[in-house]
Amino acid sequence: MNSKNSKDISSSYDTILKESAALTTFSGILFGFILNISINPPITFSYTDKILLLITLYTITTAAALFVMPIIYHHIQYPYGDFEKFRKRSHRFILYGLIPVGITLIIALEIASSLLINESLSILLSLIPFILIIVLYLKRK
Repeated sequence: MNSKNSKDISSSYDTILKESAALTTFSGILFGFILNISINPPITFSYTDKILLLITLYTITTAAALFVMPIIYHHIQYPYGDFEKFRKRSHRFILYGLIPVGITLIIALEIASSLLINESLSILLSLIPFILIIVLYLKRK
């Protein structure tokens, strides 16, 4: 393996691990906020809000676990025999982690907006940012 190729692979490892670390940090901070609210829910929270909060706690925990998996995999498998295998698995862990993060954010937006407006409208409003992202993603060139 030549020096340039080795440097490129090292840079790619670094990029994957930094992405994973950033997403783990984000989900950890969000987990802390949701855990705090779950332990001390406001008096205005209905039973439904509390159940939805519990669901968000589980989904963000799942996301955090998936985001940290490339780092764990890195430490268990180092040194790697196959970088492509590491890259694909890491990509899969991160991609699968984005699903529970999206669910968490949608439910959190719904809980927050349902305190201010009626419930059916709050569900619609919580979906708007994600529908916009999907539309923009599909329209990309």
